Amino acid sequence: MKLEDIKTVGMAGAGSMGAGIAQIAAMAGLQVKVVDMSEEVWGRAKKTIVKSLERVVKKGTITEKEMEETLGRISFSTDVASLKDVPFIFEAVFEDINVKKELFAKLDAVCGDDTIYATNTSSISITEMAALVKNPANFIGMHFFNPVPVMKLVEVIPALQTAPATKDLALEMAKKIGKTAITCKDTPGFVVNRLFVPYIIDAVRLLEEGVASAEDIDTAMKLGCNMPMGPLEFQDFAGVDIGYHVINIFHEYMKQERFAAPGLLRNMIKAGYVGRKAGKGFYDYSEEK
Repeated sequence: MKLEDIKTVGMAGAGSMGAGIAQIAAMAGLQVKVVDMSEEVWGRAKKTIVKSLERVVKKGTITEKEMEETLGRISFSTDVASLKDVPFIFEAVFEDINVKKELFAKLDAVCGDDTIYATNTSSISITEMAALVKNPANFIGMHFFNPVPVMKLVEVIPALQTAPATKDLALEMAKKIGKTAITCKDTPGFVVNRLFVPYIIDAVRLLEEGVASAEDIDTAMKLGCNMPMGPLEFQDFAGVDIGYHVINIFHEYMKQERFAAPGLLRNMIKAGYVGRKAGKGFYDYSEEK
């Protein structure tokens, strides 16, 4: 399969990552078929995409007409069968191997033998997932970063079973949709999260031990290391519950104590303090509209 032959891509999963990938693919001129379990989920995704494109229009990057054309290239469905004839499918469902296994079984039942599956996982083994599909040679990891329309990097991770042609196509696809790709081995966390997750864990431990306040920890990293966002601020933005889940996956794979989730994180989950979306995390957002 050649990149120029791909006119339509699929997007399985319409959360924040799925919405972002759908947007940039449509902006690159591709037809995008988005599938998720309920109209409520992809209804939120559509609103997210509209707001994101409105910001791009306001910056003068695209015109209002181009925005409408981009939105016109995106369709939504709750039926996996709508992806039947799609040659290249991105996957961005919840970070749970069983959830992904169920999805791939449904995709395998309707998709052709040449269909490429590109998973956006940030922590699950690509090789393990490739073993779940009928054509593992066509399976690859393409890890995007949040927010997808803004962040330029994509990590491309071949499984042990991935064909060289699949890796080459994924690299070409990343370039087509405006991203810079790096290639890395199938190892827990790949490159970015292998460095970033311990950083988040250590930031939570500093707070837990009373070394400094959340504000001061974040200020230290923003002003001392020129980070655009502090580690605890980032966790509130991404979701404390998602961070906790990813940390547990790392710990399960690595079997190293430094990847163990701090007790403070566990208690925050129990209290429902999971970040901006809940109105409270490491910071209080209850008065934000």
